[in-house]
Parts: sequence; C-alpha cells; structure tokens
Amino acid sequence: MPAPETLAEPITKSSKLEWLRCLPFIAIHIAAVTVFFTSFNQWCVILFLCSYTIRMFGITAFYHRYFSHRAFKTNRIVQLAGATLACSAGQRGPLWWAAHHRMHHRHSDTDKDIHSPKQKGFFWSHIFWFMTEYANPTYMKHVSDWKKYPELCFLNRFDWIPFIVLGALIYLTGEMGIFKQHLGSSGLQWLVWGFILPTIALYHATFSVNSIAHMFGSRRFATKDTSRNNIPVAILTLGEGWHNNHHFYPASVKQGFTKKEFDPTYHGLRILEKLGLIHSLNLLPTWVLRKIKP
Repeated sequence: MPAPETLAEPITKSSKLEWLRCLPFIAIHIAAVTVFFTSFNQWCVILFLCSYTIRMFGITAFYHRYFSHRAFKTNRIVQLAGATLACSAGQRGPLWWAAHHRMHHRHSDTDKDIHSPKQKGFFWSHIFWFMTEYANPTYMKHVSDWKKYPELCFLNRFDWIPFIVLGALIYLTGEMGIFKQHLGSSGLQWLVWGFILPTIALYHATFSVNSIAHMFGSRRFATKDTSRNNIPVAILTLGEGWHNNHHFYPASVKQGFTKKEFDPTYHGLRILEKLGLIHSLNLLPTWVLRKIKP
C-alpha cells in the first residue's frame, strides 16, 4: 500500500521551510568560499565547464525530456545511466523530478502550481519551493509509468549516492600524482572547480527556467501560462530556455523550434540516436511548424 504522501497533492501540505532540507543547499553555497583558498589555472575553467555541461545534459536530456515528457525511447541500461548522470547534479531523483515537473505542467501558473512566480514571486519559484514540506515526497501517481522499474525506485530513494560518489572521485583524481605533477592540481582545487562551483551553477541555471523563464522574454505562442522564450536561460541550460515553445508543445524532443534557437541538448540526443543508444525521437508535427513564423 503506498504511503499517504504518495497519493495526496502537495498543495494540501505545509509550505513552511524544512530547515533540514535547506542545510545541504546552504552548505554547498558556503563551501564555495574555499575557492579563495586554492590555486587557479586554465584547467580549472576546463574542469568547471566539463562538469557543468555533462551534468546539465543529464538533467535536460533525461530528467526533463525523457522522464518528464517521454520525448524519446531507450533501453533500461541507457535509462539507468542517464538517470544516474542526472542524479550526480544533486537535484533529487528521477521520479521525484519528473513527478514535480508533470505537476507543474498540469497546473502551470495557477494556484496549484508548485513553483509559479506569478503566484508567489521570484524567490519562491527559484529556490524556496523545493525546501518545503509539500515538495519533499515523490508523488508516485504522477509517475506511474516509471515506478515499475525497481532500479529507478532505488536510485530515487538513494539519489544522494551518485552525487557524493562524483564529488569523492573528483577530489581523489585531483590528488593523483600525475595531475599534481603535470597540472599543479590538488584535491581541493578539483573539488571546488569540478564539483562545488559547477553544482551551484547547475542549481541556479535549472531554477531559472522556473523563475526567469516565466517572467522575462518573448512569447511566440499564446499559452495559458506565463512561459517565455529567454535566450540567456537557453544558453545556460543547453536549450531549456525556449520555455514558451516547450509549454506550447511539451512532447517535442526539440525545444528550439527554429535553426536559430540554441538547443545543444537536442543535437546531443541526435548523436545518441546515431549511436543506437536512443530511438523514436518525438519531433514537431506539421501543425506546430505551420504556426512558427519564418
């Protein structure tokens, strides 16, 4: 029998902050001050960009376009690998992420929306919503298609494992003699530039879709919500900033609806398709294409 919290809508629960849930988020921001106590070189920038981009792809391609919207198909091995990669970004588990996102689409910008800036303002939609009592559970009725996979349920329950393991591996790699000798690295340097700083950047880039992309930008389609197409957000999130496009036709694997709209996640998925790792990508139907002005 499912626990009661898997059946209720979150709006029936308290919106008070759960401080225990806030502590890890606050702690990693405080840990960022260690950047002033470690050395810096060009490899730090490369490390930051690699850690950020790879994990952002995990969030955008798998948590969002796959688990939330089923925009393509794949096998269980790739499915689990993608979920594990996304977990390493520290944004909870695949079922939790997909359930809350589906709830957002169902109630977008209404009083039942879990993170609407229209209802409760910028900071609520950007940060505070996921630290509350009602945001904590995974509402399984919204992800009934995924809860049949025990490996995903395990990963969803222990979503912190890939996150911690990645941080430890990055630290230990920086401590390896070959990197110390040739790159002048240290474990702390690699932890800061390869884990702490990119994780914080990932948080706020992802959250900006919920906040900024519902407040600032252009509207190609007259959707019932306040979604916007926002170029800076699209750049930071590998294509997720074309949010008005996405709310108009959420099933599409492609969120940049024209060639000029930056969407590297889509091109990354095309590469995975050519490698035979994914298939059946949902492309834009003709009726949507006809609505796009040249």
